[in-house]
This record gives sequence, C-alpha cells and structure tokens, in this order.
Amino acid sequence: MPQTPPTSEARPRPPIPALFRVAVAPFQAFFRLEAASGILLALCAVAALAWANSPWAAAYAALFDARMVVGVAGTQGHFTFREFINDGLMTLFFFVVGMEIKRELSSGELRTFSRAVLPLIAAMGGMLVPALVYSAFNYGTPAQAGWAIPMATDIAFAIGCLTLVKARVGHGLVVFLTALAIFDDIGGILVIALFYGAGLHASGLLAAVGVLAVLACLNHFQVRSGVAYALAGVALWYAMHHGGIHATLAGVVLGMFIPARPPRPGRQVLEELGRYVDRTLQTPVDEAARGAQILYIEERLEELEPPLNRFVHLWHVPVAYGIVPLFALANSGISLAGMGLGDLLRPLPLGIIAGLFVGKQVGIFVFTWGAVKLGAAERPGGARLPQLHGVAVVAGIGFTVALFVAGLAFPGQPELLTEAKLGILVGSLLSAVVGYGLLRFMARPAVPV
Repeated sequence: MPQTPPTSEARPRPPIPALFRVAVAPFQAFFRLEAASGILLALCAVAALAWANSPWAAAYAALFDARMVVGVAGTQGHFTFREFINDGLMTLFFFVVGMEIKRELSSGELRTFSRAVLPLIAAMGGMLVPALVYSAFNYGTPAQAGWAIPMATDIAFAIGCLTLVKARVGHGLVVFLTALAIFDDIGGILVIALFYGAGLHASGLLAAVGVLAVLACLNHFQVRSGVAYALAGVALWYAMHHGGIHATLAGVVLGMFIPARPPRPGRQVLEELGRYVDRTLQTPVDEAARGAQILYIEERLEELEPPLNRFVHLWHVPVAYGIVPLFALANSGISLAGMGLGDLLRPLPLGIIAGLFVGKQVGIFVFTWGAVKLGAAERPGGARLPQLHGVAVVAGIGFTVALFVAGLAFPGQPELLTEAKLGILVGSLLSAVVGYGLLRFMARPAVPV
C-alpha cells in the first residue's frame, strides 16, 4: 500500500472580518446565483429607462453620444461611445456566443442529431412565426426592415426566469431552452450576416478569407496563445467591417476556430504525471523545491483543458456581468415624454410585442408539439404540456440580440428605433411575467428523472 505524505495539524481558520461580511459577502452570494446575470441585465435596463426620463436625461445622452477617436498607424476611427459598445465591445459577446455554440456542437447537448433535432425544430418555429407576425403588422411600411427583431431569445433573461421556478421545471426543459436559444443565436447570426450588411466589397472579403486561413492554421496546430487569437480577431473585425459584413460577427467566427480538444490526450498526461509523482515522493527535497514540483504538476494539468474551455471561463464573467449590462444601459434609455398607451398600438411596437409574446410561444409550442406527435423526438425530460407551454412563453424574452438587430434595422431613424425599443421592452416584460406565472401557478412540480 503506497505511503501518503505526512499531513500537518490543521490550523484554525482566522475569523472573517466584519467589514468583509457586511460589504463583500452579499455581492459574492449574488454572483453565485444562476439568475444573477439576468437580474443585473434587468436592473441596467430599468436604470437606463429611469435615467433617460429623469431630470438628468441630458447627462445620459451626453455620455453615450460622446464622440470618440481611435487612431492606429495614421488611421483614425470616429464613433460615439454607444457605437463603441455596440460595434466593438459586443464583438466579445458574440465571441463567447460562438464558443458556446462550438462547445455544444462538439461535446455538449447538440453533439448528436437525436439530441439536437427537437430544439432545432422548436427554434425554427420560434424564428419563423414571430417574423411573420411582425411582417403582418408592418409589411409595406418603412418599418418592414425590422422583421428579424422578435426572432431572438435572450438566454440570460430566460434561464434566469426558469431559475426562479426551478422546482417546477426539470433539468431537461432547461437544457431544451438553452439549446433552443443557441439555435436562435445561430439563426440571428445568419440573418445579420445576410440581411443587415452594408453592401459587400471584394477587397475586404478577400482579406477576411486570408485571416480565416490563419485561424484555420492556429486551430489545426492547437495554438493555445490568447494573444495570437486576439490579433487574428482584430484583423478579422477590420476586414469584415470593410468587406460589408457586420464586424461584430467576427467574434462568432473567431469563437468557432478556438480548439475544442486538449492538445494532448488526457491519459498520456496523467500517466506521465503518475510516474513523475512517484519519483518526487521518493526524493527528499526542501520546501522551495517541492513548490516548484507542484507548479510543474499544475502546468501539466493545464494541458488537459482545451483552449475553448479556458477562453469561455476567462471571458464569461466580464461579458455577462460587464459588457452585456453596459449594452443594456446604453440602449434601453427611451424617453417616454409625450408617449401614451396609444403609442404601443402603432404597427412597429405592436408587431414586436405580438411577435415576442404571441409569435414565439405559438411557434415554439406548435412546432415542438408537432415534432413529438410525429415521432421525430420525445418531450424534453418528459415535460408535461403546461410546463412546455410555460417555457415557450418565457422564450419570448428577447432583449440583447433584439436590441442589437433593431439598431441595425433602423440606422439613422431615431423615431423608429425608439418605437422598436419600446416594443422589445414591453414584449419581453410580458413574456417574462406571464411565463413565470404559468410555470409558478399552473404547472405542477417537475418529476425527478
């Protein structure tokens, strides 16, 4: 029986300072919540709305409309702070989205056709029906370009809403909604690339193809350097911007090229470490040398983690708790001065509200129910119809990507953009409240599986 290293007597932990308990611990508890990112997103949206309708509204406009100039090698870019957030920082959001999509397709819930087919069918219904509903209200009007606005599901809000009623929603439904939202993201990305570009330019597209070749080489040779991917990502952003494709999609493309497999087989690394540990335990050394040995082991263990997982862990927190809330703060400030309930009945906001609240739940529920009835798939986690309907309603929470698409659909049209934002906020709020009510009071508790 192998001998174990001697252990020193456990020392009592020092008491936690009262200031830490009062000031820091509540924040730690909040960020451990599964719904934390969705709650923070909602708070920022409410704060922006309140700020834009307060006596300090001019400060809100001055902050996000402030002009910025960035110059590199004699080339200058001029944009507002809001444009820097929407077209620059949001690239990191789409980078995380791209990595999440790749992880689900390579080793997650979408890695096999049987697992992916039902959320794929549901997502098709959840994109097609809302677009048709919106178009029914706005076809032939100046607002018809916004047909893609109600197509997207905001995964942070939606999962946060399900977390509040997790006793009545099984794990299978959470996975179903997550996969559905991922397919929604894929659909939204394709729509942005195909319909909301600025006209294609050959020189930029050729440069983008060259950067893609570099990324393919980095992926093939399992390059782990974040700097290498960052430089390639900046070059791809610039090339796509000048090629007529919305530059934020460079983040998605970059995320799809991050290696999802570890550079070395896990068994090989563990066998080498096993032999190394055996040798080190048989050799007496001082504490400094022992620390160096432990550091070596930690470095070898890092080889077991694929770069994709490492980058997701690195960027998830700053994106979820920094960039996306900042985006909500910059884009949810709608001035309600002079507006009344009648403004919600205009074709544009009404089309978005109906698309998110009615189109989403009808499209997802009917397509899912039809797929189950036809035998194409089974109900996720054996969910009952009321639970499935409640989740379909919650999927109507379209916020981050919906606001993003609205900005692309109505550039230089502030009145239409304001109406679109109003429709997004009301439609998402309606979906959240009604979906929560259905799951909380109508659906029976989930059956453990």
